[in-house]
Amino acid sequence: MNTLLKIIKPQARVRHAPVFFCILCLLALPAGSARAKDGVIQCANLIFAGTHTSRCFSDEFLSAVQRDTSIATERRFKSVKLTSDELFRYPFVMMTGEDDFHFMPKERENLRRYLESGGFVLASAGCSSKAFDRAFRRELAAVFSGARLRKIPLTHPLFRTVHEIKELRLHHPSPDVNLEGLEMGGKFVVIYSPHGLNDTTHTEGCCCCGGNEITNSLEVNVNILVYALLH
Repeated sequence: MNTLLKIIKPQARVRHAPVFFCILCLLALPAGSARAKDGVIQCANLIFAGTHTSRCFSDEFLSAVQRDTSIATERRFKSVKLTSDELFRYPFVMMTGEDDFHFMPKERENLRRYLESGGFVLASAGCSSKAFDRAFRRELAAVFSGARLRKIPLTHPLFRTVHEIKELRLHHPSPDVNLEGLEMGGKFVVIYSPHGLNDTTHTEGCCCCGGNEITNSLEVNVNILVYALLH
């Protein structure tokens, strides 16, 4: 127990108390688990619908998780195809885009198996793309027989796992801004934002393209990753 306490940064032991239980969960993973390699959490950037992938989603939140919680993380995303068996090595994957898309049959099958076996997807519509938003909802419903995303209230523990998030701040303020999620077995396995979570302030050559984005996305993404590991 004393060793565990040393893992958590002193200033975080009270403010980030839930992270202590997250570390317990990580240490309880069996050797060789697909969820961690040598105790280091690895996250993936999905390649989907053939060649679609995020080219503008900041991985800075992976470093922030390590700074804020002492959970060891790979600092960069690994690119992985949704059709690949390699997908199942990663506990957390992200996908984003600005265009319409259609999953291939193998991608639908893999996504369903991945989520049912404990995987987690973070997705957002880059530049508040309506085309991506429609496609993501349509494809998720196709994978899970009409499943619909539901809004996540700011009172949900997700918004307190590491940072206390009292609001989702948009570049262009709007009264209707929410994260949405798909639940399975009493926990969220997909978290989706119809506005960008790209954290464009920590990327190069990336902008919002006239759309909208969540400006406190770094803290939001940190919380989402830790929520996924806690559950």
